[in-house]
Formats: sequence, C-alpha cells, structure tokens
Amino acid sequence: MFTALLDTSVLWPSLQRDFLLSLAIEGLYRPVWSSAILEELEEHESLKLQERGASQVEAEQRTRDLLTQMRTHFADAEVEGWEPLEGTFGLPDPDDEHVVAAAVIACAGAIVTTNLKHFPAAKLPGALEALPAHEFALNSVGLDPRRALRAVEAIAARSGRVGEAWTVSGVLDRLEARYAMGEAVELLRQVEDATR
Repeated sequence: MFTALLDTSVLWPSLQRDFLLSLAIEGLYRPVWSSAILEELEEHESLKLQERGASQVEAEQRTRDLLTQMRTHFADAEVEGWEPLEGTFGLPDPDDEHVVAAAVIACAGAIVTTNLKHFPAAKLPGALEALPAHEFALNSVGLDPRRALRAVEAIAARSGRVGEAWTVSGVLDRLEARYAMGEAVELLRQVEDATR
C-alpha cells in the first residue's frame, strides 16, 4: 500500500483533514506523520478553535481529543526514529527537516503539503516527492472512486449536522471550493451520478 506523510499544513484545515484521513480509512493509502507534526497540529488547531470562539480550555480539550482519535484510528501512523536524519537534507527551511526525515524512515512515497517550495525535488531523497493535497486526493480517488465516495458518505453521516452543506453533495462542493479539489470531486460526482 502506498504510504504518504501528511504535513501539518494539510492536517490543519478540518474538512480537508477529514477527507484525507477518510480516504485512508477506506484503504486507499497509508498515512504517516511524526510527533513533531502532531505537536504543530496541536498548537495550530487549538489556536484556530479559540479564534472561532472556543475558550482556551475547550479548545485544548477538543484538540487533545482529535489527536487521541488520530492515534487510535491510525495506531501505526506515528513514525519513530526520524531524529538522527533531521538536518541532513539541506532544505530551504531547516524547520521542515523533520518532515523529510519522518517520510524517509516511513518509506513514504510522498509528502502531502501546501508548502511545496519548502520541499524542492532536488533536495528530496530517492523517489520521494512533495504533492499538494488536491493532487494527492485526485491520485487516491482515482485508485477506486467508489471507495473514495464511501469516504465522503462517511463524512456526511458522522458530521451530525443538518443542512445542504453536510450532504454528500455539500461536502463535495466544499472540497472543491475551499481546497481546489475539483478534479477529484468530478470523479466522485461521476460515481455518485452512476449510483442514482
């Protein structure tokens, strides 16, 4: 199974994170990350929730719950032993060295990130490549669009929210509009239309 390291930048947006992880639940790839990535996510997620009106205590608790769920559902995703490789790749931003180090230890084929300029191809070892989330999503959906649609159906079902935004069609609309996942969404809509 293809292994992809998910950078903090693609885990921070809630719906995008849910979509990428739901694709993994459907068995379309194996996600990995490091403790450093989860620490960054914890910090940014808590701040995001506070900016949206949650108290600091509530934001911190919700963030801890999120990380617990990630660690529970993806028990083998957290890469260990990456620290000796940190600082050996010569990346433009030394603070991103831990990402490549974890990807190498996990034998990942891709780093999924919004910060492509931080991971130039010439600095990545072997066949490792950096991909934006929309391209990675297209590749994953393309493997089995029916299973990928099940991932979207699961998002809509577990949202617990009522309204057009949380139907399958609404989730697809948001993935397309917010995260530029138009090509992946088009494949999913074709499957959705064919099953009606």
